[in-house]
Amino acid sequence: MTRLSVNINKIATLRNARGGNVPDVLKAAVDCERFGAQGITVHPRPDERHIRYQDVLDLRPLVKTEFNIEGYPSESFIQLVNKVIPDQVTLVPDAHDAVTSNAGWNTVRYQNFLTEVVARFHQKSIRVSVFVDANPEMIRYAAAIGADRIELYTEPYASLFPRKRDDAVKPFVQAALVATRYNLGINAGHDLSLENLDFFQKKVPGLLEVSIGHALIADSLYFGLENTIMMYRAKLQ
Repeated sequence: MTRLSVNINKIATLRNARGGNVPDVLKAAVDCERFGAQGITVHPRPDERHIRYQDVLDLRPLVKTEFNIEGYPSESFIQLVNKVIPDQVTLVPDAHDAVTSNAGWNTVRYQNFLTEVVARFHQKSIRVSVFVDANPEMIRYAAAIGADRIELYTEPYASLFPRKRDDAVKPFVQAALVATRYNLGINAGHDLSLENLDFFQKKVPGLLEVSIGHALIADSLYFGLENTIMMYRAKLQ
């Protein structure tokens, strides 16, 4: 069964819009787990416009499922992750001012850099996932740098899905087969939703985990957080 990790960045965005502590990000994480989330994902950016570094520190003792910290591996990010020691770190190639993740790593160009970063996290026994496009060469080099998993960037799938779902998922099926060949675990995320999740999960072999934030938090405005998490879990059965 594919695990559901809930990205709580948007809850922090809402909190930061007014200052103070409403909504409470820490309580939201605990509630997500209580409602059935099998992991909590956060993405602290340098400007702390949503999740703050202090949030990450405060969440560590509270998260009882799987704690996944994603972000660009700047020195400050690396030091934070190695202090917190989450279950998983997901490396993304975002520029510091990126609105959201919009591409996977070029693992060929950044092979030496990523190899060093992965080794630093492995010294702390942290599982490392690398954010990549559904490109066999990028996946092959993700294995070469020592990654444990890849996270497939699924925005291209989500964009094409309403018109040509079979064409949309085909590159991801092929990418998953390549990843399995190189003994890489397979995660996925970005624009997965109630509309397209179950088809993706059924078609992509070996899918271990999906990380979903924006769509899930938006859906919770209509269905409630507990019901929404249950609905996403049902799509992954």
